[in-house]
Amino acid sequence: MAKRTRKVGRSAITGRFTSVSTARNKPRTHVVETVKNPKPKKTGC
Repeated sequence: MAKRTRKVGRSAITGRFTSVSTARNKPRTHVVETVKNPKPKKTGC
């Protein structure tokens, strides 16, 4: 079964996504968030 969440890094100043390693190395200006994976889109017939 696939994972339902994933970790992403985000800049606390600008709100832009960054790598998780950058966010962990710069805890004053970045945060690591847990985000739900998007559901797969259903295709038509």
